[in-house]
Amino acid sequence: MNSFWALVRRDLRLAVREGGAIGTALGFFLIVVSLMPLGLGPDLNLLARIAAGILWIALLLAALLSLNRIFEADYEDGTLDVLATGTLPLELVATAKSLAHWLTTGIPLALLAPVLGILLNLDLASYPILVGTTLVGTPAVSFLGAIGAALTVKARRGGLLLALVVLPLYVPTLIFGISAVSAAAGPAGMGAAFLILAAISLAAVVLGPIAAAAALRIQLQ
Repeated sequence: MNSFWALVRRDLRLAVREGGAIGTALGFFLIVVSLMPLGLGPDLNLLARIAAGILWIALLLAALLSLNRIFEADYEDGTLDVLATGTLPLELVATAKSLAHWLTTGIPLALLAPVLGILLNLDLASYPILVGTTLVGTPAVSFLGAIGAALTVKARRGGLLLALVVLPLYVPTLIFGISAVSAAAGPAGMGAAFLILAAISLAAVVLGPIAAAAALRIQLQ
C-alpha cells in the first residue's frame, strides 16, 4: 500500500504543478453555466427548474476534458510501462490514478457547482443536496472515465473517441444525479435516487479499475 499511496501523491503533485487540466475543467464548467442564462433568457422559474440538469451536464463535460491525462502522459514518457512491470498490480495502478483524478478534478467541480447555482436561480434548500450528490456521483465519473482513457491511450488525438466511449457510461450517473437534486424539493425526497447514485459510484470504484487494467494490458502488448 505504500507504493499505492506514493503513486497517488505523485499524481496529485503533477496535477497541481501543471495546473492546466484542472484550470481547463473549471473554466469550461464556469463558461458553460454562465452562458445558459444568456441563451435561455431571464425566466428565473425556468432556470430554477432546469438548474440541476444544466449543472450536472456541464460538470460531466468539464470532467471529460481532463480524462486523457489519467494515463496519456505516463504512456508517452514510458512510466506506464515501468508501472505495468512493477510490483504494484495494474488494477491498483488504475485505482490510484483514478483516485488522483477525482481528488484534483471531481472534488473541485463538485465544490464549484453550488457557486454556479446562483447564476441559475437554484433553490437555496437544494445547495447542500447538490454538493452531496456531486461528491457522491463524481467518483463514478473518474473511475468510469479511466476505462475510456485506458482504451484510447494509444490513439493520437483521441479526444473524440474518448468522448464516444465514456459518455454512454455516464448516462446512469447523470440521470440519478439530476433526479436526486430535483426530487429533494418534492414530497418523496431524494432517498431512492441518492442511494442508486451511491451504488453506481461504488460499482464504478470496484469494477472500473479492473476494466481499465484489462484495457491497459491490451494497449501495452
